[in-house]
Amino acid sequence: MIDITLQNFEAELIHGSVAQPVLLDIWAPWCGPCRTLGPMLEKLEVAYAGRFKLAKLNSDDQPQIAAQLSQMFGVRSIPFCVMFSEGQPVDGFVGALPESQIREFLDKHVPSPDELEAQAEADEAEALLEEGDADAALQKLMAAVQADPNNDVARFDLIKLLLESGDAASARQVFEPVAGRYGLDARLVAAGHWITASEKAPTSRSEEALQAAIAANRRDFDARFELAQGHFAAGRFTQAMDELLEIIMRDKAWNEELARKTYVAILEIITKPQPKPTAAEPGGGKGALELTGKATVPTGDPVVDQYRRKLSMALF
Repeated sequence: MIDITLQNFEAELIHGSVAQPVLLDIWAPWCGPCRTLGPMLEKLEVAYAGRFKLAKLNSDDQPQIAAQLSQMFGVRSIPFCVMFSEGQPVDGFVGALPESQIREFLDKHVPSPDELEAQAEADEAEALLEEGDADAALQKLMAAVQADPNNDVARFDLIKLLLESGDAASARQVFEPVAGRYGLDARLVAAGHWITASEKAPTSRSEEALQAAIAANRRDFDARFELAQGHFAAGRFTQAMDELLEIIMRDKAWNEELARKTYVAILEIITKPQPKPTAAEPGGGKGALELTGKATVPTGDPVVDQYRRKLSMALF
């Protein structure tokens, strides 16, 4: 539990809620229902074991913050609780509700124990990969996906690791449970193209044979796409996009835009995810209340930017 002030508001609520949901309890010493609700929330913070953080704000001591949040939600009474997630106030409730109703509220916004376990496994896998221990990272990612099948980030990372190790069959098994899901994450859609390329690579014609076929007929798109798939499967991503671009420039609609879709998939795979925001140092605020987090501008990858421009020029 933490006490919120104007000085630590941004660090603890805006930035802090990116890593972990934060429930803000707005109270006052003279408020009877507040004295009932407060201990119950403290007990729930312990019971939920890290699934959310409890923050408390004395409205008498911090009237500026209390007034702005009350105005935002149209609330004039206390106790008033606001849930912060991903740097934003997302929901709230008023009054000393029964514990069962508070649990229902919390369960809408905080990760389940399985989700929390999966994220911990995925974070450990990331650290292991940085240390060069791919085998241990693979086991952690498998555990993460098993604990939380909806963790698309862990599923993609697992597929990527399997493909990089040459195990397309296992990558396909990991992908299949979500293959037909509506609104599938873009990186998993891209992973599906990568798996297909890896599955076809062993039976593909040699690069020399494909180059000869292309030299004989520049519009032999089947040969060029087969060559691109071989590069894709081998992790030669820019070479694959170069071949796909030749198809796109000559026939954008070829094979139901398969060349464009595969090109976009490769761009998705080589684009590094935006770094997770980190909490600001306590006391680092500017002294003014800010209810929206500051957007992080990702540093562009020159290769990705170059190939995005090439695609845009070919299409338009």
